[in-house]
Amino acid sequence: MEKFSAFRDPGTGIQPFLKPVPPAGSQVLTTIALPVGYALGALRTSLVLALGLIYVVLVEGVCLVLKPVPPLYRTVAHVVTAFIARLVLFILGLFWISVQVVNRKRGRGAKRPEKWNPGAGDIIVSNWASTADLLWLAFRFNPIFVLPVYSASDLPQLTAHTSSPITHTPGRRTGTGSAAISSPAARAPTPRTPIIGFRRVSLLTILCTIGQTPQASNAADSGMKTLEQIRSVADRPVAVFPECTTSNGRGLLHFAELFSGVSVPVTRFKVFVMCVRYDPPTVLCPTLSHPIPSSRLNPLSHIFAVTTALVPQTMSVRLLSPSESPSSGTFIASEFLSGGEDPVSEACASLIAQIGKMKRIGLGWEDKIAFLDFYKSKK
Repeated sequence: MEKFSAFRDPGTGIQPFLKPVPPAGSQVLTTIALPVGYALGALRTSLVLALGLIYVVLVEGVCLVLKPVPPLYRTVAHVVTAFIARLVLFILGLFWISVQVVNRKRGRGAKRPEKWNPGAGDIIVSNWASTADLLWLAFRFNPIFVLPVYSASDLPQLTAHTSSPITHTPGRRTGTGSAAISSPAARAPTPRTPIIGFRRVSLLTILCTIGQTPQASNAADSGMKTLEQIRSVADRPVAVFPECTTSNGRGLLHFAELFSGVSVPVTRFKVFVMCVRYDPPTVLCPTLSHPIPSSRLNPLSHIFAVTTALVPQTMSVRLLSPSESPSSGTFIASEFLSGGEDPVSEACASLIAQIGKMKRIGLGWEDKIAFLDFYKSKK
């Protein structure tokens, strides 16, 4: 959409915040499939809601009586969470999920795929585009989910630049093709805002906030902690999304600096890097990505749209071999780092882009705040 062209990345031509739409096809097929899809969507959405209620009763209720015995509580909660999460993914149309442990270096010297087994206090770093990302992580690892927080004092600065362009624009600038696409109106630079902490949240909470941007807070917020404070006492892995919000999956948003002060290779904990990819939507298969949050009952309307699909959904997960992660003793930082105060985030961004074959773009969560304000005003 041209009216949103100011939020197109100048370096790649990608618009990461717009919902992907299927290519133009036969209107006859769409008309015939519509009532069938709506009926199927209503049934599937009802099943998802029922499973959500069962999850609340069992994990947030019944399992709490096992908390005095932490190992037993973790085991039972993980089993129940894994079963319900995988069942929801099945209802959403993900009958089979391709999962690969990959090496960056191929050829004669390439190693065999290694086991991917994050432990308590380890960090899982991933891109973020859909509810399916979260459900798959809950199914496989039942990690601790965290949401980023930025300083409330920076909020006026952000809202004052809702028409500003992007400061960091990686990619080719040849003057041809997508690299030549530019915004019709100039935008002033969008300031990068530091993430000052995190809130530990439940699976249901992070599902309900998907698509939204980080919350504003102040240093006195009792619910906010640093990532190290959360990680150091965690009894499970911690899932971190450095993009700090969802995109449509076409590119990798600018990573926030979440690991400032941590050098590479990381020694205090292990870093596990992964990437999730989704196929483009079709007439019979809506997109799984969820870049724009629903105004009411988020993400229920998105779930309904996904469950109207008349063909199976596709999702692929690529896990980087632990021996090539930033916490490996053989990690060569010079291959990825170009300076900056957060080498871990920079390395993870480069690794995710490589294993997922994704383009890195200059827009970040600060730009999405401006986009959502503009989107709501036009809507």
